[in-house]
Amino acid sequence: MARGYSDDLRRKYLEAYDRGEGTLGELALRFGVSEGWGWKISSARKRTGPMERVIGRQGRRSRVTSEVSSKIAGWFAAEPDMTLVELQQRLQQEADLQLSIGRLWQLLRQLGLRLKKSHSTPRSATPKRTDSGVRSSSKQSAPPRRNA
Repeated sequence: MARGYSDDLRRKYLEAYDRGEGTLGELALRFGVSEGWGWKISSARKRTGPMERVIGRQGRRSRVTSEVSSKIAGWFAAEPDMTLVELQQRLQQEADLQLSIGRLWQLLRQLGLRLKKSHSTPRSATPKRTDSGVRSSSKQSAPPRRNA
């Protein structure tokens, strides 16, 4: 991603303009910048005052505060088999906070909380490998041993 020009360049450009060393277009050629950039920083200075860039916060502030995160961690400590839908409803009732299932999933991952595996789902059809690298299966039995 492209980076913005330095504050030093902005300051020199605007100071030269203030001293009357040329128009914004002439100074743009002299400093090797576009005329549009000159107009942009000149109007920004008129609006805000300082010559330096104003760096703003990216995105909006999260509604999930540390207090809400600690509540969720406490709920999961007391009731570890809570589903995402149950958690969503509890957040809405007790914390007056509406979050989507996807955001809840992200939040649980950030908190280091994992969902338990369901024991009611069928087992995988692919047999697991044993230490020797041979696939084991409950259908196959080991060959009988001969005692000599």
